[in-house]
Amino acid sequence: MKEKITGRVGRIISGGFHALLDAVESTAPEVVMEQALREVDEVIADVRNELGKVIANKHLANSRLMQVNRKCEELNEKIELAVATERDDLAEVAIAQQLDFEVQIPILESQVSELSGQEKELEGYIAALQGKKREMNEELRLFKASRKDLKASGGDHGAAKDNNVERKVAQAETAFARVLENHTGGAMVGVSTDRNSAAALHELEVLTRKNRIQERLAVIKSKKGKSK
Repeated sequence: MKEKITGRVGRIISGGFHALLDAVESTAPEVVMEQALREVDEVIADVRNELGKVIANKHLANSRLMQVNRKCEELNEKIELAVATERDDLAEVAIAQQLDFEVQIPILESQVSELSGQEKELEGYIAALQGKKREMNEELRLFKASRKDLKASGGDHGAAKDNNVERKVAQAETAFARVLENHTGGAMVGVSTDRNSAAALHELEVLTRKNRIQERLAVIKSKKGKSK
């Protein structure tokens, strides 16, 4: 998408036909107004497309979250069985897997929450654009009616030259032109450490993980009234 949805929606909602009419000096105002309406339809279609993607991603994140929670529950049963049969080695393996799943839960929950917010926001955009379109259609209807009345009274002289129409319409369309694609970039910031430090950090991470496994196993065994 060439322009961020928020920018496009905001520009359309805050804009109006009067600014467009000023841009063309009323040479071909109906053409300009109809062009503006077509752009609203295009943006609504783009927002609906983005909404579909958000809903699909939210469904996937929810499915993964339920899957992870289910696996954690299944591992609880396996750990209890391993402890009951005095197979601490198997219990430790299951606990290690459980820890891997548990760190995913807050990330998945955050993702679901963020996508839910995006879904509501996009639905709001669609409602706002549809309301704006109704407003613009009404303005166009009233404008056509006023032109018809003016022509009936003989006040419309039609003095504009044909060779100026395209130029003035083009000027009006620039008022509704899309913003060029925003280019974003960021410098990657790296943290360098020597090999000895990296090895020490890795060893500490392994030791910490092993300690967490042992602590959880001890808690489970204490609940069962067992000891190593």
